[in-house]
Amino acid sequence: MTADEKSTQEPASKEMSFIDHLEELRWRLIKSVIAVFVGATGCYFFANHILNFLTRPLHAVDPLPKLIFLAPTGMFMIQIMVALVCGLAIALPVVVYQIYAFVMPGLYPQERRYVGPVILFTMICFIAGAAFAYYLIIPVGLKFLLGLATPDIVPQLAIGEYMSFVTQIMLAFGLVFEMPVLALFLTKIGVMSPRFLREKRRYAIVIITIAAAIITPTIDFFSQAMMIVPMLILYEVSILLSAVVYKRRQLSEG
Repeated sequence: MTADEKSTQEPASKEMSFIDHLEELRWRLIKSVIAVFVGATGCYFFANHILNFLTRPLHAVDPLPKLIFLAPTGMFMIQIMVALVCGLAIALPVVVYQIYAFVMPGLYPQERRYVGPVILFTMICFIAGAAFAYYLIIPVGLKFLLGLATPDIVPQLAIGEYMSFVTQIMLAFGLVFEMPVLALFLTKIGVMSPRFLREKRRYAIVIITIAAAIITPTIDFFSQAMMIVPMLILYEVSILLSAVVYKRRQLSEG
C-alpha cells in the first residue's frame, strides 16, 4: 500500500488522549455557549417584535383568544425565554460547526469533505422544519384545540404556556426534518444503506410513535398525529435519498 493510499484510509489527525478530548470538548462547549449568549443578547432588544411574530398563528382562531401573564415578572421572563430560544436559533450554525469540528479529526479524509455540505443542509432542513410547523402545523393545531371551547368555557391563554407550545413544536419539527440529512450522510460514508432502512421500517414506526408522544407538548392524539405523519413521510424520503446516494456510491466504486 502506498503512502497516498494509506492517507486516504486513515484519519489525518494524530491520536489524542482522553484528557485532550475532554479539553477540546470543553472549549467547543464554551464557544457554543458564547455564541448563544451573544445571539440572545441581541435578540432581547427585539423580544416584543419576536413575540408578535410568534403569536400570529393565533389569528387562525376565531374568536381571537386573549394572552395573559399571571405574575409581575411574567412578561420579563417570557422576553428572556424568547431571547434565549432565538439566540440559540441564530447561533445554531456555530453550534453545529463546533459539533462537526469536534468529531471531524476522527473521520477519514474522504468523509471530511462531506462535512461542509452536511452543515449547510442541516441548517436548511432545520429552518424548513421550523417554518413548516409555524405556517401549517401550529395554526391548524391551535384552531382544532381551541375550537373545542364551549360558550361557557372560553380559552384564555397564559403567554408562558403558549410560548412553550409554539417553541417546542417548532424545535421538534426542526429536529425531525434533519432525518433525511442524517440518512444521506450515513449512506455517503458507508455506514447505512437503503436496504437497512427498509428492513427496519416496522421498528422505525414504533420508535416514531414513541418519540412523537414524548416530544409533543400536549397529550392529545391530534398533536401526536401532527408529529407522526410528517415523521413517517420524512422516513420514506430518507429511504429514497439513501437509495440515490447508495447507487451513486456503488457506481463510483465499480
